[in-house]
Amino acid sequence: MEYRKIGKWGIRVSEIGLGSWLTYGQTVSESESAKQIDYAFQNGINFFDTANVYGLGHGEEAVGKGLQKIKRDSYVLATKVFFPMGDGPNDKGLSRKHIFEQCHASLKRLKTDYLDLYQCHRFDPSVPVFEVVRSMDDLARQGKILYWGVSEWSAQQIEIAANVAAEINAIPPISNQPLYNMFDREIEEEVLPTCKKLGMGQVVFSPLAQGILTGKYSVDKPIPENSRAADSQSSGFMRSTLTKENLLLVEQLKSIANHLNISMAQLALAWCLRLPEISSTIIGSKSIGHIEANKTASGLKIPLEIWAQIDNVLNNKVISRA
Repeated sequence: MEYRKIGKWGIRVSEIGLGSWLTYGQTVSESESAKQIDYAFQNGINFFDTANVYGLGHGEEAVGKGLQKIKRDSYVLATKVFFPMGDGPNDKGLSRKHIFEQCHASLKRLKTDYLDLYQCHRFDPSVPVFEVVRSMDDLARQGKILYWGVSEWSAQQIEIAANVAAEINAIPPISNQPLYNMFDREIEEEVLPTCKKLGMGQVVFSPLAQGILTGKYSVDKPIPENSRAADSQSSGFMRSTLTKENLLLVEQLKSIANHLNISMAQLALAWCLRLPEISSTIIGSKSIGHIEANKTASGLKIPLEIWAQIDNVLNNKVISRA
């Protein structure tokens, strides 16, 4: 496993991170979650990402229990705040009240004294950016969090937060957690250049496009049992991507992966990591086998001409920096 700094900042995370969206505390049992987390750590993964809203706290609880036997200073723990955690008027968003109360609730669920990275799960237009920045800075000064970041914010929103932090001498956001994979490259146009200028890193989610880029789905075969697409609850997140057109593209990409003697999933993860701005790719897992298959994408050396081939297949804008 290889490690990268988050932007210009000192903290280092594994190129492959382990997330818990739709898995731990929900579709994966507590005992299996603990086994997977331990396996991931023993195999070099030091970055674990969750959110308070995953399973309405159950995701954090499962991650917290899974990390209990691991030395606290040997891993990087990230969670998020924004989405509703109750029915009250202050049970959502990025108000100072909600940020503080959910930070303490997350610490309790995760069984830890501090968070390495606390992320604003979405932008909140109803709250002044100053309030968000000051709240995060105060939590850092109290030792409750070490760093903070954002998720799915626009380039303009990120730059405003960084400017506010500079104006009030507060700790700025160090990371962004965006959707990024071969089918979703929107961040390349504005978000990546803005974050690079500000010294922020990217810890990207869904690098395998909800499993579509693993090659498990095919145009001429039924959806595999026990896959995310076969789950009535989680399949809704895949509808716009699980198309015949994309599946045909995956078939072409699999040919490239076969030529390199690697799996389609390894190629998709290495493709994300081709950019130095990407600090970590966050994978989800239902089994140790998933982690075992994906962890080896870290450190893969892919010839530059392969990225050009992939851009031709995808017919996307070419941003293939080594």
